[in-house]
Amino acid sequence: MANAVTVDAPSALADRIGRGLLAACSVATAAAFAGGIKLVTEVSDERVLTEAWRTFAYIVFAGMWAMLAVAPRAQRGVWELLLVQKSAITVFALVFFDLPDAKQTFFVDCSLVVATVVALVLCKGWHGWRRGGQNLRSAV
Repeated sequence: MANAVTVDAPSALADRIGRGLLAACSVATAAAFAGGIKLVTEVSDERVLTEAWRTFAYIVFAGMWAMLAVAPRAQRGVWELLLVQKSAITVFALVFFDLPDAKQTFFVDCSLVVATVVALVLCKGWHGWRRGGQNLRSAV
């Protein structure tokens, strides 16, 4: 028999907590989409396209967190894309902390980064990169 690598799946509790965090991120981002729709209808003509672009991006992010919540060890690159983008905007907001909306952006996106990193660790999300990682399951 070939050398088999045995990898422990996350505990059922850790997996549930991690998936719950990811679901919460998805729901919060979907709520931001709803708020964005209202904002798009209220901004000046000069800002409509920018706000619409931002608002429609919420759907993509909500979907990415939902994908991770459903199958956290079957996604390759989704964790990384979320963390790179959210970390970048968090750092940007911190650097320009005196700008309008920077404080709110910093705290919201920093919270999303922390929740996503905690979920990554709890769900052992890096196993998506391993051959057969999508078949790694916890005892639920």
